[in-house]
Amino acid sequence: MYSTACGDNNYEDWYLSLRGRPICIPHGWPLMQDLTAGTVAGVAQLFIGHPFDTIKVKLQSQSSTGGTVQYSGPLDAAKQTLMREGIKGIYKGMGAPLATVALFNAVLFASRGQMEVLLAHKDGSPLHLSGQLIASVGASCAVSLVATPTELLKCRLQAQGCSAAARQRLINAGVDPAMHIMYCGPGDVARHVLRREGGLLGLYKGFNATLVRESMGNMAMFGVYELMKQQFVAAKGLEGNEQLSHLDLLLAGGLGGTAFWLACYPADIVKSKLQLDSYDKPRFQGILDCGRQVVAQGGVKGLFKGFAPALARSFPANAVCFAVYEATKSAINSFISQLPAQGSTRC
Repeated sequence: MYSTACGDNNYEDWYLSLRGRPICIPHGWPLMQDLTAGTVAGVAQLFIGHPFDTIKVKLQSQSSTGGTVQYSGPLDAAKQTLMREGIKGIYKGMGAPLATVALFNAVLFASRGQMEVLLAHKDGSPLHLSGQLIASVGASCAVSLVATPTELLKCRLQAQGCSAAARQRLINAGVDPAMHIMYCGPGDVARHVLRREGGLLGLYKGFNATLVRESMGNMAMFGVYELMKQQFVAAKGLEGNEQLSHLDLLLAGGLGGTAFWLACYPADIVKSKLQLDSYDKPRFQGILDCGRQVVAQGGVKGLFKGFAPALARSFPANAVCFAVYEATKSAINSFISQLPAQGSTRC
């Protein structure tokens, strides 16, 4: 690489040639890397984890009032869903997160990357654990703005299941389906909320609970992920994280994802119930009231309903997410480093 005097244009000292044309790499390049890698990683994570998430929401949303429940456990929920709705049933509601997963993960990784830049030590040394936790909270604030409406659409579709099957269940129970809202897809949920549940603010129902979940979960996830990478580097006598194997990254990411749900699952229960609550006749007055009612009805274990599929999902989904994220960033860096350099120029 050759140095370039790009100071007034706010560019870094990188001079490259692309198809014979000299270019300078801007300071925003790391941000673009995080956006791109986060997007690819999020899509991979969604395809691995969504079936587990569907079962989790079905278990969370069922009521035990009257002493009977629709599903006896995660395996029963998966079996019933596959029998009634087929493979499409376990991917129900994926349209909403798939449409926004690029933005969700891009915001998460990019905002955390920017927080790390803001908190970076002047001597270039790695952030301490406290800095990593602060960066994770900052990223959680940003990502909650994207996650809340996406989660609302997803949860309502997952809780309902197949619309035809849902109507039949109501009929079998002696209830007029016309008295209940039936959704045909994420767009239908969004239109209903915008028209009848407070407009744009209606899509942010459960925002506070989402923020609590994301903050607690991301602090645990990124904290464990970074800690595990440091441990692997030290144990293997490596010079840096870039020398870690794909297996190391899979393991670190999987453990980080597991830590996410261990840290914040009760908050996720509350978030789901708030987002599924009736707009006209709400049962819950807020996060604390919802949590109190859940415990009063089902004990402390009520705050962990559906925990098994969430935990089962966390390791493979996040292992793939972090490994794909790191691999994508590495591929981008490799591509850039192989571009032919030219002589010095002013950009």
